[in-house]
Amino acid sequence: MQIHDIPQTIRDTVRQGCVIPATPLALDANRQFDRRHQTALLRYYIDAGAGGIAIGVHTTQFAIREPAVGLYEPVLTHTSQVIDEYSKTTGREIFKVAGVCGETNQALQEAAFAVSAGYHACLLSLAALPEASVEELLAHCRAVSQIMPVIGFYLQPAVGGRILPYAFWRAFAEIDNVIAIKIAAFNRYQTLDVVRGLCDAGREDEITLYTGNDDNIVADLLTEYRIQTSQGAKCVRFRGGLLGHWAVWTKSAVELLNRVHQTLQASENVPAELLRLNIEVTDCNAALFDAANNFTGCIPGIHEILQRQGLLPGTWCLNPEEILSPGQKQELDRVIAAYPECNDDDFVRANLDRWLQ
Repeated sequence: MQIHDIPQTIRDTVRQGCVIPATPLALDANRQFDRRHQTALLRYYIDAGAGGIAIGVHTTQFAIREPAVGLYEPVLTHTSQVIDEYSKTTGREIFKVAGVCGETNQALQEAAFAVSAGYHACLLSLAALPEASVEELLAHCRAVSQIMPVIGFYLQPAVGGRILPYAFWRAFAEIDNVIAIKIAAFNRYQTLDVVRGLCDAGREDEITLYTGNDDNIVADLLTEYRIQTSQGAKCVRFRGGLLGHWAVWTKSAVELLNRVHQTLQASENVPAELLRLNIEVTDCNAALFDAANNFTGCIPGIHEILQRQGLLPGTWCLNPEEILSPGQKQELDRVIAAYPECNDDDFVRANLDRWLQ
C-alpha cells in the first residue's frame, strides 16, 4: 500500500493538520476487552472532530501484543470497523493509524495485518531496537514502508524510546512512503534534529510534522521553524498532533487546533493569550501524564479522566500494578478546577448515552 492509495480527502486532512487521539484500551472489571465502551470512545472522537484515530500505540498498552493477552488483532479489527460504520453516519472520512512495533519480523507482520484491516498508515515504534545502528534502523523502516505508509516516531526514552540522531532523521525523510513524522521526544534539541533532517532532505512539502510533545503542545503548533539548508532557508510548522493528551477532552483539542490555524492564517503575530494557554495545557499534562513520577501513571491518568466522564467503566490496565501514582488524583482535581476551559465535560454529558447505544 502506498500513500497515493489513501483517499485524497484523507491525505488533504493529514497535510492540513488534524487532531489524532492516541486511543486507550477499554477494559471491564475483569480486565477483558470492553467493546461497548471502546465503541463509545471511538464515536466520541469522531463527533468531537478528530481527523484521525490511532490504535495499538503506547496509550493502547503495548501488552495487547502479548500471546497471553492476544488483543492486538481483535482491538484493531473492532476499531477499524467502528470507524468505518460511524463515519458513514457523519459524512467524514477518518485517517486510521495502526501502531506497529517489535523487531523487523514482528513489525512486518503487524503492518501486513493493519493493511488487511483497513488502516491507512502505521505509527512505527523503534523501541524494540535499542542497540541497532542507524543503518539497521533505516533498513527496518524501509522494510515496513514497503507494506504500508509510515509515520515516523520519536518516542521519548522515559517511556521506552531511544535517542535517534540527526543522521537517522535526515535519511529517514528520504524514504518514499513516509506520510508524516510524530515527534514525542519531549526535548527541544531532539525535536530540532528531526525538523532539520526533514528540511535538509527536501521533503518538508511531502511529509507533515505532528507534535507528540505533550509538554509543549500549543507552542509546537504556533512555532515556525526557519531552517537554513544548502537549498536556502526553509520554513516548516507542526500542522497537528498525534497525542495521548488528546485522547481526553478531545473536542477542546479540536477547537484549540482550529484556533491556532485561524490565528496563523490571519497574522504572523501570536497573541500572548495563546502562549499563556500553552503553559496551562502543559500544567494539565503534568497531572494527566504523571510527570512528577517520570510518567509512571500516564495511561491510568488518561483512564481516570475518561472514567469520570463515563467513557470508560474504570481505570483498569492490563497490568494490575499500573495504577494512578500517589497524589496524581489530587493533581488531576487541581488542574480540572484551575482550567475548566480545557475540558469538554458538557459535550460528553450531552452525547454519552447515544455513543453507548
